[in-house]
Amino acid sequence: MPIRTNRGRAAVYRRLWGWPLRSPRHLAASIIIFVVVVVALGVIIPKVLDRRAADPNTAAGQPSTSSQGTQVGQLPASSTSLPTKVPAPSNSAKAAPPAADAQLIAELWAETWVKPPPDNDVNKWLKQLEQYTTPEFLAQMATIDPRNVPDKLTDKVKAVKSTTSSIDFEVPTDLGKVRITLVKAPDGKWRVNSYTKVD
Repeated sequence: MPIRTNRGRAAVYRRLWGWPLRSPRHLAASIIIFVVVVVALGVIIPKVLDRRAADPNTAAGQPSTSSQGTQVGQLPASSTSLPTKVPAPSNSAKAAPPAADAQLIAELWAETWVKPPPDNDVNKWLKQLEQYTTPEFLAQMATIDPRNVPDKLTDKVKAVKSTTSSIDFEVPTDLGKVRITLVKAPDGKWRVNSYTKVD
């Protein structure tokens, strides 16, 4: 059995391992130092690994290539076309002169609108307006009493605002002016989609 002495490497190791156990103060200091080291390693190691994973040259040892054979970080060859950015769709339609067929639909709708059937039957009235009106707006008009609409037009129907997708027309009546909005339906035909009283 070897004799333990206070000299040599083993004695140094015994002093290091035995130091935390000499007093409660040494033990607390050892625990604090251990926790600080573990936390520091826990913060530093993930950052190093993330940096290496983000750099393809470090991870693979050579420049990586894309599916088109172009090295990452280099411009493609002149024969390779760069992807073009698709412009965001514009919410505002371009101004355009009022279409002739939209003017005709607006006039026919207005003339039919002020002339409900003699018995003021809503269903008959809506049936007359159906070919000039969008289905959504026709459903809203089902709540209107035909007896409350104007009796006649007092002037010509005229366009006041026009774009490529919608046109506003002013309809003068004996009860005041009404503004109707026509939109282009999927079949390419213009239809009345709303109306509001101007004055």
